[in-house]
Amino acid sequence: MAYVITDSCTKDNLCVEACPVSCIHPMEDAPNYAEVPQLYIHPTECIDCGACVPVCPTNSIYVLEELPEDKAEYAEINANYFA
Repeated sequence: MAYVITDSCTKDNLCVEACPVSCIHPMEDAPNYAEVPQLYIHPTECIDCGACVPVCPTNSIYVLEELPEDKAEYAEINANYFA
C-alpha cells in the first residue's frame, strides 16, 4: 500500500480522474457509491505515482509512511474495503 485516503474525503472524484490505473474506488457508477462514506485506494493496484495527492482539495490522501498517528486506522480501513 502506497497511499491512504482518510475520513476527510468528500468524494469529489478528482483523485479518481487523476489516477492512471483506476485504483480508487468506488467509482460514481458503482451501485454502492452513495452508501460508502469515502473513497478508498486499492492497496495492491496502486502504482505509487502520487497523481491523486495534489488534486485532493481536502488533503485527505497520505503516503502510508506519512499517515498521521491519529489517522493510522485508515490504512486498515482502506485495505478492508477491498477484502
